[in-house]
Amino acid sequence: MSNLPGGPISARPLHFIFIADGSGSMSGSKIQTLNSAIKEALPHMREVSLANPNAQVLVRAVRFATGAQWHVSQPTKVEDFQWQDLSADGSTDMGKAMVLVADALKTPPMTERALPPVLVLLSDGEPTDDFASGLKVLMEQPWGKKAVRLAIAIGEEANREVLERFMAHPELKPLQANTPEMLVKYIRWASTAVLQAASAPASQARLANGVNVPLPAVPLPSADPTSANDVW
Repeated sequence: MSNLPGGPISARPLHFIFIADGSGSMSGSKIQTLNSAIKEALPHMREVSLANPNAQVLVRAVRFATGAQWHVSQPTKVEDFQWQDLSADGSTDMGKAMVLVADALKTPPMTERALPPVLVLLSDGEPTDDFASGLKVLMEQPWGKKAVRLAIAIGEEANREVLERFMAHPELKPLQANTPEMLVKYIRWASTAVLQAASAPASQARLANGVNVPLPAVPLPSADPTSANDVW
């Protein structure tokens, strides 16, 4: 609740959904880094939520591999959210993940007073199912269109064209994470800076006038030399 002139009002829900690739190609350092990066980002997400009392941040996660399932199925307050490590095996059914998220963004269970959700897609490969059909289902949902959709390409083998279609952003392209350091940095950015922009009162006012959420500047790749063993 927020104390404003005229009495308290309830915070508007902001759904934040990780859409994570758990296919076999993610095994090893990729999935380990992804798990560690999300765990490291959570305390900062909680700080952002506390700083924006007009938005209630609700987090959940989808894992896609052979099929797609909710890794965390219930929208969970960020202050209560705990990350359980993902495993990696199977194929890359990204299209099924789009359908799963689309179902969650229907009204109901979404409410009309919600803030646009933040969807973060993380993948290192090529969809092995019908991605185009799944994306179409997602974009047919009003909250799918309004969502802040971000994508992180993990390694050189990630299909950037597919990730660009998911984002459909006129200026921002998928973030390219070719090292563990960059994956941690980009997940931190998507989980905190973007969340802060989406939940800030100024952004809520812009959205009421039909203006998209203004995204913060993307962090630059590190100039520090990296061991060849740490490049994906």
